[in-house]
Amino acid sequence: MTTEPNDPTTAAAPASPGTTTTAAGATPAEGHPADASPAPASPAPTSPTSPTDERLRRWRLVLGGEAAEGTGCVLNGRDAAMDGALTALYGRGDGKGQAGKERSAGLGASAPSVARWLGDIRTYFPSSVVQVMQRDAIDRLGLSTLLLEPEMLEAVEADVHLVGTLLSLNKAMPETTKETARAVVRKVVEDLEKRLATRTRATLTGALDRSARINRPRHHDIDWNRTISANLKHYLPEYRTIVPERLVGYGRASRSVKKEVVLCIDQSGSMAASVVYASVFGAVLASMRSIDTRLVVFDTAVVDLTDQLDDPVDVLFGTQLGGGTDINRALAYCQSQITRPAETVMVLISDLYEGGIRHEMLKRVAAMKASGVQFVTLLALSDEGAPAYDREHAAALAALGAPAFACTPDLFPEVMAAAIEKRPLPIPDPV
Repeated sequence: MTTEPNDPTTAAAPASPGTTTTAAGATPAEGHPADASPAPASPAPTSPTSPTDERLRRWRLVLGGEAAEGTGCVLNGRDAAMDGALTALYGRGDGKGQAGKERSAGLGASAPSVARWLGDIRTYFPSSVVQVMQRDAIDRLGLSTLLLEPEMLEAVEADVHLVGTLLSLNKAMPETTKETARAVVRKVVEDLEKRLATRTRATLTGALDRSARINRPRHHDIDWNRTISANLKHYLPEYRTIVPERLVGYGRASRSVKKEVVLCIDQSGSMAASVVYASVFGAVLASMRSIDTRLVVFDTAVVDLTDQLDDPVDVLFGTQLGGGTDINRALAYCQSQITRPAETVMVLISDLYEGGIRHEMLKRVAAMKASGVQFVTLLALSDEGAPAYDREHAAALAALGAPAFACTPDLFPEVMAAAIEKRPLPIPDPV
């Protein structure tokens, strides 16, 4: 649905995934969404005649229920339907339901009721808001089991977080649902590849070219910064210039010149979005001739999914979100697979809550760096920023020269390019 700039959907929608102080209050209300919402076909009301009326209308949608009676604003038609959809999830604003009872979930466990509600919110709200409301419904009202029904999966708005939820339910998913689930996951993965692949390949191809230095470059391939540094001893004060006896240039990476990239991904439950993005990036990197890519996922066990990198959907369904964490064991396996340390970029994606042997983990990182491996530690690879993480381990890794930071998907190509060129990583400023 396309919304106008003054449409109340922005004010009425939750501010962020998982927040509890959302548009319609902090807790759910009684009644199914179908009971709470007027028919979607109701005509839209006329636009408010003044900025004050519009402000009251927005507050009425934000506050919901009896708590907003003081606004004196009555909702009709489409506005009332939007309010009903919000109330079904977030509840009334007075802290009580009907007859003074404590509020309870408005969606219940009825699949038809939830399906109607999913249709309503897709009618009244833009896609980005729909995704947040779906996430809140799953988290707040425990609707995960309903996603095991094919009809429900066909009704939801697919996004990275929904994929994470489906992966966590993978083992409990009946055969009748698995094909539908794979179709949902494939749609999200293909959308991510379209968004990320071109820029990633272009950025890393440039980094690979620049990482191959030559001493007889053509003029347009001269690396002037390195050339000047290499010839400072030939400075002529009387002419105030440098005579470059040795040129340093950018090479053009041939197909035989390869970098090795190892993606080591923590598949504990809190890392779901990171697993999705890392799998997509792994497939993109594996498609590049000059990069030899390995993808490893771990909890307390270690699984090498490199042979499935041609299809990131297979990679995702090969993961098993949840369980413990043994970073040391995962790093030991990855270290055993590295054959050219000086040409290898090792990317650990984890919240660093280590269930294994802490000092051994740090010793392995130190050993890999000493051998020439470029070690990158990402606390998350997602749009949400840094999750809860082990600050002590993060500080210990930073002391070894492997600072830990959260990375957005848009920044990831730049991080990898910097690691390939062995220059400082573009670490984002802390918020």
